[in-house]
Amino acid sequence: MFTTKFWFVVVTSMLIPIRDSILEGGCKSIETLLNLFFYWDAWLNACVAIERAVNAYKGISFNQKKSKRFARWIIFILPILIMATIIHEPLYRKSFKHGLIREVTSSEDLDAKKSVIGDIWCLADYSPAVQDYSTTILFIHLLGPFIANLFSALFIIISSARRRAGVQTQQTYRQHIREQWQEHKQLVISPIILLLLSTPRLVISLIYGCVDVSRSVWLYLSAYFISFVPSVLMFVIFVLPSSSYRTTFKETISRICHRRAS
Repeated sequence: MFTTKFWFVVVTSMLIPIRDSILEGGCKSIETLLNLFFYWDAWLNACVAIERAVNAYKGISFNQKKSKRFARWIIFILPILIMATIIHEPLYRKSFKHGLIREVTSSEDLDAKKSVIGDIWCLADYSPAVQDYSTTILFIHLLGPFIANLFSALFIIISSARRRAGVQTQQTYRQHIREQWQEHKQLVISPIILLLLSTPRLVISLIYGCVDVSRSVWLYLSAYFISFVPSVLMFVIFVLPSSSYRTTFKETISRICHRRAS
C-alpha cells in the first residue's frame, strides 16, 4: 500500500490529465487503507508480544491449539475494529490542486481547461471536534501497541527470573534478572525504537493547523516517511538484535536452500 501511495503521488504530480473522480477516489481510499494496514501491523505485533507473555506464564500448560484458534479470530476481527475507528477519514479527505490554471486554446476540449499546473494534495479537512477525535485515535493506535509490547517484555523477564530463582538457588534473584535481561533485552529495546520512529506522526497531528504546510513541505514529507520506517524495517528491528531469532532465521534459510538443492 505504501508503494501504491508513492506511485499515485508520482503520477498525479506529472502534467498528465487525470479525472477529478480518480484523484478524489485515490485520495480517500489509498490513504485510509494505508493507515488501516499501518495500525493493523502494529497491533498484530502487540498480539504476538501478549501471546509470548502468556506462553512464558503458563509454560508447559500453554495450549497451542487454542492459541491458533484465537489468532484466526484476531486476524479477522482486528481490521474491522481498526476500520471502525478511522471510518471518518474517507469522509473528510479531499484532493486539492495547488497551482495555476493552464492557459488553453480554443481548439482544446473542455476537460483540458480544467487542468492545473502545480501540486495535488490529499488533505483532511477536519472540524475541531473531529480533529481531537482523530488525534486521540492516533495516540491509541501508536501508544497501545507500544505499551502492550513493553509490559509483555518486562513480564517475560521478571516471570522467567522468578521461576529460575526458585530452581537455581545458587544465584540471587538480581543475577537472574540480569541474565534474563541479556537474553530478552531486544523485546524491550524494539518497541522503544518503534515508538521513537513513530513520534513524527504524533508531532504532525499535534501541530496540525499551527504550521503552514506549504512553507514546511519537506518537514512534513520527512516526518511522514519516517513514520513508515518501523513497518519497512521490521526485520532489522526485531530479528537482527535477537540471537535466538537470528539463529532461527539462519536455520530456516539453510533448510530452504537444502530443499532447493535436493
